[in-house]
Amino acid sequence: MAIKISQGLKQSQNLAMTPQLQQAIKLLTLTHLEMTNVIAEEMVENPMLEEAGVDTDVDSPTENDGEVREATSDDFSEAPLMKDKDDFDWDSYADSFNSNSSTSPNMAGGDSDEMPSYENIVSKGMTLAEHLEWQLKMETLSDDQWKLAQLIIGNINDDGYLDVNFEELIAESGIDRDEAFDILEIVQRLDPVGCGASNLQECLLAQARIAEERSPLLEKLIRDHLEDLQSKNFDKISKALSVSIDQVKQTSLLLQNFHPKPGRLVATPDTHYILPDIYVVEAGGEFVVQVNDEGIPRLKISKLYQEMIKKGAGHKTDEASEFVKDKLRAAEWLIKSIQNRQKTIEKVSKAIVAKQQEFFKKGPKHLKPMVLKDVANEIGMHESTVSRVTTNKYMHTPLGTFELKYFFNTGIGGKDGGVDIASEVLKLKIKAIFDGENPTKPLSDQKVVEILARENLTVARRTVTKYREMLGVAPSSKRKEKN
Repeated sequence: MAIKISQGLKQSQNLAMTPQLQQAIKLLTLTHLEMTNVIAEEMVENPMLEEAGVDTDVDSPTENDGEVREATSDDFSEAPLMKDKDDFDWDSYADSFNSNSSTSPNMAGGDSDEMPSYENIVSKGMTLAEHLEWQLKMETLSDDQWKLAQLIIGNINDDGYLDVNFEELIAESGIDRDEAFDILEIVQRLDPVGCGASNLQECLLAQARIAEERSPLLEKLIRDHLEDLQSKNFDKISKALSVSIDQVKQTSLLLQNFHPKPGRLVATPDTHYILPDIYVVEAGGEFVVQVNDEGIPRLKISKLYQEMIKKGAGHKTDEASEFVKDKLRAAEWLIKSIQNRQKTIEKVSKAIVAKQQEFFKKGPKHLKPMVLKDVANEIGMHESTVSRVTTNKYMHTPLGTFELKYFFNTGIGGKDGGVDIASEVLKLKIKAIFDGENPTKPLSDQKVVEILARENLTVARRTVTKYREMLGVAPSSKRKEKN
């Protein structure tokens, strides 16, 4: 087969990911607090950017201040903060930014006393290891014993369990085996009791041994019949231990006072405070959207560099002039990116609120099925943009604070002419069914499917099983008490 060389023309389009475009995309995905940090860094690196002062005319009284009227959605609509202009004029551009900003004037000035103090946001508590070592110092231990105790504590995870084989710790410490288990028992008796156990059985036994009234029957149940207790097979336990079923049930209730993960009592996860990006308020009988601009600096162009631009406009080859122009372009793009971010968040939020009016009026049970494509089509943007906007963004509503992703639920139950409901609503319905079941006759997953079918909801059994597991509900065979 002969190989020929030929020339041809082909027209194609591709997207160049410029640094400016990457910055705009990055701003879309940032949280409110992360964006303020990025702006602060840009203000340090770019001398062209300055924070505008608060406009004193904003709060000046008007003739109509004495009148009282009901708020409407128009009160929350703001004029564009920046005019769309593609042409760039070096002489007039800088002046135009003095009256424009990335934030609205009414949100720029805020009383810092109303904000939570730094101590309430950032705090450091004692870790589980520090808590245990602090108590261990009250014990009289030799150097070798103290070394083993520290090895044990250092290998305890946040749940309170040993992450390594205890035999390895014994070999590393080099002390006698019986003495090593005595040290382990000392650690397990520290508060919270049970830390340092290798498994659930050992953890519960450690807690049972220090109970105010030790119960030999309870220790037998933990040691030999923990799985039977989980499946509520009281009849098998009764026959094996030669005690009545009622006695087994009464003793098993003592386990409710024990902690299966004692480490969590001390090693609590760090508290992460969130700042809502959107506020939804009711005004004039309708729900309206306000973008949270609190804490976002109002940006403007430095007057010093404005003069440098005007004076150096005729010297395009001047190095200083080129530097200033580059920084001005970066400042322009940052302000536009911030403005576009806020506008996009507002558009997406308004589309969500318009679609989910029943949710805001009546609660989570009235959440409608909605996917990213629905909002993208309504606001004329791509699904990926909507996805970026709703990532790590929160909406404060009269019902509480929700992540924007919460409102996107696929429709379930609409097959064969059935009713389509949101997956979150289906989960609430399944939970209500399990909560209302007869404890002596727990409902199977198939029975739940039949109950939902009476409400014209066509759901597969595996779907019910998935949501049951997400709710932490055991199968019907383990929920049923065996007499």
